[in-house]
Amino acid sequence: MSEHDAIAVSYWSRAADGRVECTLCPRACRMRPGQRGLCFVRRAAEDGSGMELTGYGRSSGFCIDPIEKKPLHHFLPGTAVLSFGTAGCNLACAFCQNHDISKSREVATSSKRAAPATIARAAKRLGCASVAYTYNDPVIFLEYAVDTALACRELGVKNVAVTAGYISPEPRRRLFEVMDAANVDLKGFTESFYERHAAGSLKPVLDTLTHLVHETTCWTEITTLLIPGENDGDAEIAAMSRWIRDELGPQVPLHFSAFHPDWRMLHVPETPKRTLDRARHIALEAGLAHVYVGNVRDPGRQATICPSCGTRVIGRDWHEITEWRLDTHGGCLACGTPLAGVFDGPAGTWGRKRLPIDIERFAAAE
Repeated sequence: MSEHDAIAVSYWSRAADGRVECTLCPRACRMRPGQRGLCFVRRAAEDGSGMELTGYGRSSGFCIDPIEKKPLHHFLPGTAVLSFGTAGCNLACAFCQNHDISKSREVATSSKRAAPATIARAAKRLGCASVAYTYNDPVIFLEYAVDTALACRELGVKNVAVTAGYISPEPRRRLFEVMDAANVDLKGFTESFYERHAAGSLKPVLDTLTHLVHETTCWTEITTLLIPGENDGDAEIAAMSRWIRDELGPQVPLHFSAFHPDWRMLHVPETPKRTLDRARHIALEAGLAHVYVGNVRDPGRQATICPSCGTRVIGRDWHEITEWRLDTHGGCLACGTPLAGVFDGPAGTWGRKRLPIDIERFAAAE
């Protein structure tokens, strides 16, 4: 990663001891010239003048995915999304399932160069309804994500943040004002879980969720990875479900995702299907209208049901739409009840394909 890939950024202050303090996220890393924060991509400038984002305009790779893979089930179903991320992360999850990217300190990991306008044009030309900032977390490459989102908006391409939501209030407003949808990874529902397994805190994530739902027009869904013996207890799942119902509303979709052994939790078994089923039952009993399971094949529990009449309005098999009983505005064909979400005509036809894109070759061909 060369020095000219670094740009000066906001969201920092000068600490009393003279160090640069990053104010992007609640971690508030303090750095002397040349030092990097935990996320690795934000560092104090060598000359002591402030903070830099390294690797601006560089990505760990591009791929066209189904939007259901993010996962988003109520946002332009069946459409294609151009996904990309960078290197690094501002959390330290022992169970990270993208650790080759989020924990990377290698130059090669963030090797694809692409300007914001190039990404927007590629998405438009490739027929993608949206661009997703994903794989690690757009929080840490906020300026690159925002510039790309603005370029996308100029071309009518929507923007999706896949994020852990660990961000401070001012940059939170800046990031999500240019996003059209977000899936927030709510890793657990106790401070002790965040402290032990993510080196973070729960409250800022809850603050992000309430901000998204009540202060933005960004469509929001939630994912919780259920880890056996860690965050899958009935009481914790019930408390989380009640909080979502009371603080965000019963129409916010919740996805329970199956864990598989990875990174520093190779000793933990994968999530049994019965745990996913039980969690979904608890959430539905708490009053949530749309609860899904993921990382497993389960068409019955991945379908969308009309909360008014019980009709299956969207059928899914993994990430593919198999049934569609909504009108062009997202209303149930059986009873007319509008489904919460963002719908624009019939379902897309992208299916479950995953197509890697050589963005540099694409840019050279323009």
